[in-house]
Amino acid sequence: MVFSILGIALALFVWDRFRYDLVALLALVAALACGVVPVADAFKGFSDQVVVIVASALVISAGIGKSGLIGRAVRHAEPWLTSTGARVAALTAGVTVLSALMKNIGALAIFLPMAVQVARRSDTPVAALLMPMAFGSLVGGLVTLVGTSPNILVSRVRQEITGEPFAMFDFAPVGLAIAAAALLFLAFGWRLLPRDRQGQPSAAEAFEVGPYMSEARVPEGSPMAGKTVAELEALAEGEIVAVALLREGGRRYAPSGAWRLFAGDTLILQGDPHRLTDLVAEAKLELAGANQGPAKDLPTEEVGLVEAVVMPESALVGRTASELRLREAHGLNLLAVARRGERIGARLRQVRIRAGDVLALQGPAGSMTEALRALECLPLVDRGTGLGQKRRDILPLVLLAATMALVGFGILPVAPAFFGAAVLTVLCGVLTLQEAYEAIDAPILVLLACLIPVSDAVAGTGGAQLIAGGLAQVAGQLPAAGALALVIVVAMALTPFLNNAATALIMAPIAADLAVRIGLKPDPFLMAVAIGCACDFLTPIGHQCNTLVLGPGGYRFGDYWRLGLPLSVIVVAVATLMIPIVWPLR
Repeated sequence: MVFSILGIALALFVWDRFRYDLVALLALVAALACGVVPVADAFKGFSDQVVVIVASALVISAGIGKSGLIGRAVRHAEPWLTSTGARVAALTAGVTVLSALMKNIGALAIFLPMAVQVARRSDTPVAALLMPMAFGSLVGGLVTLVGTSPNILVSRVRQEITGEPFAMFDFAPVGLAIAAAALLFLAFGWRLLPRDRQGQPSAAEAFEVGPYMSEARVPEGSPMAGKTVAELEALAEGEIVAVALLREGGRRYAPSGAWRLFAGDTLILQGDPHRLTDLVAEAKLELAGANQGPAKDLPTEEVGLVEAVVMPESALVGRTASELRLREAHGLNLLAVARRGERIGARLRQVRIRAGDVLALQGPAGSMTEALRALECLPLVDRGTGLGQKRRDILPLVLLAATMALVGFGILPVAPAFFGAAVLTVLCGVLTLQEAYEAIDAPILVLLACLIPVSDAVAGTGGAQLIAGGLAQVAGQLPAAGALALVIVVAMALTPFLNNAATALIMAPIAADLAVRIGLKPDPFLMAVAIGCACDFLTPIGHQCNTLVLGPGGYRFGDYWRLGLPLSVIVVAVATLMIPIVWPLR
């Protein structure tokens, strides 16, 4: 029954039709219905300290994200970064170091806007910077207990097995070795990425990138009302073509030059963007999305235009532009959607938003930041130039350092230490209470809370032992280091389909049982699970960090393995060498 539940859950994860937290909820309900999870244990995951640690770490990470200190440091270092290789090395190293101290997705979110601005100021391909940074954030998370969720989860499994969890810096010796090797490779390996990938344009260039299709309406009073399509195209000297006309409630036509235009018609225009700008002005057309809703009555200087990346957990993901009601709910107008470096040609209201898309949004400049935060979109602006109170800039870093010290010296356990730091982050005014709640990633917490009892059932029903027995037959033919490498590779292979936290919850008890079966200690195998789950470099879907750079970097799905495959080999080799040195197999 447990294997059936896990198999169906795996299929739903791969299908990606339902969000992963809903899949976890369904798995828990199924486990309860089948009796493999006792009713008394159904909700113990919600009270597990893992959930408290992850939620607290997210709040602390959000507090650090508001600090301008890191942005100013990048600004000061920029004049010395005179080559693409130097910029890749410096930014990737910065993300890696910060990822060791906070949640890696938070660290990457801090550096991403700065990297985009550095690329534009230095005329560096943004694609050369972002993927190495994403990979750096993943290996940086290996260094400490709180850097990534798999570390926290395998620590929980170790506590169940031995009565003592992994400490804050138990991961550091192996994690630092992997991070150093990865940084050395990425400093040169970025050249493996395709040279023709283009990131998203700046907000000022939002309608100045390559030929594309745009949507414009013929308003009342336009000189084109009553004129033909051919006369409209003649204004642009043939450089703009009307490829479609929408009227009568949205019916779509392919108009000939003789078609007459009427007020209220909507045209899909294709051609040179510079000429289109002139045509819209001369014909007095209304570009779809612009000058509508709340923004139209504001003075020009109060209207802002910003591009923002859709975060993986944004409420916009999976919804069409017509469903978003951005103007009514947030006072924003959607002007354009860019995906993987290419302008989308469909009607804006028919575009289904994906994680990693970049939206061009117009709205009141004063409330733009708050609206983007509510939508969980990351603005592509340089945080290093903002003005702020330096006391508030340094305070979240001081809180983090104090928390790490309290845990590192054994004065406080991890959960109460990070919970206290999260509360102080709000109490000291670094975050408002609303911002703290918004920082808590509810879907991942639900995933953890639901899968904890299910993963316990895998071990409790003998499922883990059965799988471990099968793996033991293979591992028994290998040297001890080979068995360790096998666990890392299996975890790496599962992570793109399951989510790294789910993979850790399932693989950790299996790996521990495997170690016992072949006469080895469980600690090195738990370390192997943590490393394999945290290091998905082959796809943009296995980890949020990879998804976050997909749109801004202009990457395609197949680009990830170019840089990720050799890095995966390096990680497996270094981990297989280092783990037995730090954590003896026997």
